[in-house]
Amino acid sequence: MLIWPIPALLTWALAWALFVGLRAAGWGAVAAFIVALLAAGLAAWTGRTPWRRLFMLAGFPLSLLASGAAGAVPGWIWLLPLALLLALYPLGSWGDAPLFPTPADALKGLAQRAPLPDGAVVVDAGCGLGAGLIALHRQYPRAQVHGWEWSWPLAVLCRLRCRFATVRRADIWARDWSGCDLVYLFQRPESMPRAMDKAAAELAPGAWLASLEFEAAGYKPQARLETVPGKPVWLYQVPFKRR
Repeated sequence: MLIWPIPALLTWALAWALFVGLRAAGWGAVAAFIVALLAAGLAAWTGRTPWRRLFMLAGFPLSLLASGAAGAVPGWIWLLPLALLLALYPLGSWGDAPLFPTPADALKGLAQRAPLPDGAVVVDAGCGLGAGLIALHRQYPRAQVHGWEWSWPLAVLCRLRCRFATVRRADIWARDWSGCDLVYLFQRPESMPRAMDKAAAELAPGAWLASLEFEAAGYKPQARLETVPGKPVWLYQVPFKRR
């Protein structure tokens, strides 16, 4: 994990490199600005707090404006950073986890600890760009794999990347979890009580809730995996057991 503000500096440097490189290649100012801003927006998604994401995204356009190099960019274009931030990270999801991809081997052995029948419904709640979906598909190749993602640009990109899954733009907290055999989360510690309450109310007996890294305080896990150091997977089966 990079120490702040290194992520912001790297994001700004990436955006500037793209902008300057595309201008040198003959691109127009507007097109180069949009591509550089999109790159900054994707990088900004990884910020740990909403304010850090805002700084990571805003640094490039503000520095471009301050440098005087923005003369060829029309005034309306400065609304794009705000629109991009809201598209990538809608206000309703600011309390959820940022984009931290599931490590490739983090779910290794999950199918042995939480066996599911063929055709089971497996959901990545907050699938981002699809790293978790890929890991789930490796474990459950005969399952119906679904991804729910509130950010529509990420949902579109994830759908293109994970053709084996059904990916929808959805609010994981408003979506009905009944009918799911396993719900996978990589959220935040603060989200776990809400997730456990929703899972207990909506999942059928025998269904599973899998949480990467964050344990549900006060509940006894059915199993715990840790194939990637520092990234344990906590498994809870309905009906949940209190400690």
